[in-house]
Amino acid sequence: MRDNRPKSRLLALGSAGALVTATLIAGAVSAPAASAAGRPGPDREAKGAEIAAARAAKAGIDWQDCPAGWGLEKPIQCGWVSVPLDYAHPYGKQIKLAVDRIGNTGTKEERQGALVYNPGGPGGSGLRFPRRVTTKNPVWANVAKAYDFVGFDPRGVGHSAPISCEDPQEFVKAPKMDPVPDTEADKTAQRKLAREYADGCLERTGRAMLQQMTTPNTARDLDVIRAALGEKKLNYLGVSYGTYLGAVYGTLFPGHLRRMIVDSVVNPARENIWYQANLGQDIAFEGRWKDWEDWVAANDAAFHLGTTRDAVQAKWLQLRATAKKNPIGGVVGPAELISFFQSAPYYDSSWVPVATVFSKYVAGDTQALVDAAAPDMSNTAGNISAENGNAVYTAVECTDAKWPTSWQRWDRDNTELNKSYPFMTWANAWMNLPCATWPVRQRTPVDVRTHKDLPQVLIVQSTRDAATPYEGAVELHKRFQGSRLITEKDAGSHGVTGLVNPCINQRVDAYLVDGKLDGADVTCGPHATPKP
Repeated sequence: MRDNRPKSRLLALGSAGALVTATLIAGAVSAPAASAAGRPGPDREAKGAEIAAARAAKAGIDWQDCPAGWGLEKPIQCGWVSVPLDYAHPYGKQIKLAVDRIGNTGTKEERQGALVYNPGGPGGSGLRFPRRVTTKNPVWANVAKAYDFVGFDPRGVGHSAPISCEDPQEFVKAPKMDPVPDTEADKTAQRKLAREYADGCLERTGRAMLQQMTTPNTARDLDVIRAALGEKKLNYLGVSYGTYLGAVYGTLFPGHLRRMIVDSVVNPARENIWYQANLGQDIAFEGRWKDWEDWVAANDAAFHLGTTRDAVQAKWLQLRATAKKNPIGGVVGPAELISFFQSAPYYDSSWVPVATVFSKYVAGDTQALVDAAAPDMSNTAGNISAENGNAVYTAVECTDAKWPTSWQRWDRDNTELNKSYPFMTWANAWMNLPCATWPVRQRTPVDVRTHKDLPQVLIVQSTRDAATPYEGAVELHKRFQGSRLITEKDAGSHGVTGLVNPCINQRVDAYLVDGKLDGADVTCGPHATPKP
């Protein structure tokens, strides 16, 4: 499921009857590769990436004020970087990637180059990253003195040759089917929607583009962006799926990295990408959902939803049953409820807003829930963005790796999981089911591991993360020799480096600004729990 908030630019309900958010990514191809331009496979793509990077280094980026509609204020500047659609054919069709930047806030002497950011997805835009400087975000003030902040729309996303799988207004239309099936007929209907969605991706995006929507290609794009910026080595910050992108980049281009922080880590083991990763999320989401319910119960004086987890859960099940029988406001059924409520187990910043809406509903105010959970059909730009984000998520995960094609396996695995982990299991299954009938060739994920010249990588992870379970950080730590792991204990917000936790913030600054890491792994206490 994708890791962007529901009502935001990127989530919504998948036409596959699911909605959900997801946090993955995926890889294709094998390890680093040298030259031999004529050979098929990774060597040819590696040579193509070299050619494209050399071309980009020569061309540079023509920085201008950002287009008015992009919501990026001065002094942020925007530009374009051309990359091959297919790195095996570097002189063939090119696509343009949107990039933006803001210069370092310190002196010329303090500047250490560009820090390039990816927020996850797949399907997330990094273009808002430079706004951490214009909005004077205190967590990033020290790092901003040393680095230009650079964001980009990955291939297929936003302004970078955007792809589509379905008419955006259709995509957001509500209410969707309840993701939890009552009958075999419900499953058959969802399977049909998933097949139609996969076919729609081919029809609306085209085979040539769809086939090249992979994590390794985005990693190659990242290297071309590095070259276009005039940087010999890349400084990189990746969150969620962005950690997998970073892991693949570090495997394919180990000698091109200077510093890298990965935050909230996708388990990069080949066998985890992507089918197993999504099953693992279902288990972790249930745990974090319970954490949120415990917090709501502890704050019963504010929310009046019950003084125990069981009491809060009973109210949730009651709400779900009501919405199933008769969608709230005609538009909010169980699918829309999950899409809205899932942001609480994703992000601590959603704990108060979600509990407040729930509380208002129980007190008799249904409008607050409709406003929060129903699509805004008049927001056509937002709906285009949501559909595009879901399309990229699906295209990358489905093309990156081979998925089970047997419906019996999907049915067995999700039926079993749903017994103990019902909050997200079926919604996540339907969101990913287009991968079972994917119309283009599925790749083999990159074998993520240490190669010569890989620098020390800093890994940051909370123990209760729902979208990227803790084991992912441990696995990447094993695979990247010399890496350091900062564990935020008893916390579970997805995306740790942007939160206020001095134990973590100071170490991020020390690494990026001074190149310093602790001599051993570190465990930090949790950031502050939200207050109603």
